[in-house]
Amino acid sequence: MSHQSRREFIQTAALTGVGILAVESSYAQSKSPNEKVNFACIGVGGKGDSDSRDAGRLGNVVAICDVDDNTLNYIGERKFPMAKRYNDYRKMLDEMGKEIDAVTISTPDHTHAPAAMMAMGMGKHAFCQKPLAHSIYEARAMGNLAKKMKVMTQMGNQGTGNNGMRHNAYRVRAGVLGVVKDVYVWTNRPIWPQGQKRNEPKPVPEKLHWDLWLGTAPVRPYADGYHTFAWRGWWDFGTGALGDMACHTV
Repeated sequence: MSHQSRREFIQTAALTGVGILAVESSYAQSKSPNEKVNFACIGVGGKGDSDSRDAGRLGNVVAICDVDDNTLNYIGERKFPMAKRYNDYRKMLDEMGKEIDAVTISTPDHTHAPAAMMAMGMGKHAFCQKPLAHSIYEARAMGNLAKKMKVMTQMGNQGTGNNGMRHNAYRVRAGVLGVVKDVYVWTNRPIWPQGQKRNEPKPVPEKLHWDLWLGTAPVRPYADGYHTFAWRGWWDFGTGALGDMACHTV
């Protein structure tokens, strides 16, 4: 039997509970800031809003990062006034590395792996929104690094951690349904524009750091139809309906 310190126990409980929020109440209500996980949240708009709120309920959000100053300042002022604010997650991790235990990553698909792997490479635990990565290669590299660094990880499709999903998987594997030959999956996606021509370039909005939003994607001029939601319909940034829903349904 392994022996954990009180802080280690809380880190494990909090990291496996982001989104599920299952933590022993006596520990979750600890009064000492030194006994909580220090989170840095990368991407705090959209799904990142709820992800950072979950982190804040179980730990201390000591830093937040977003490429949109409007989003960054709104979340910072309304929800995490004590957190340091950054536009570039690389700078945040460099400067705050010693103060951070874990990260949440709630950005467009193409920046999941770069952000998560930088954090995990520094020994930080990681909660990463779905889809885990932009490619199978990235997903395998992330898994290998997490194993090497011995960090706690979770992908943001909490439904697959529920008992119903696990029970049904057991039934299929046990042969209760016989030999499964075909599987049919339905979804209402895409609910964003897809298969469109590129819109005409426009000046970058004053509060948006477009170069940081592009991240590792090929450089292209700013236009309507990318930030903040419709990026899912462009392969450079998203993975379409398959990446958006298959990790939930397939």
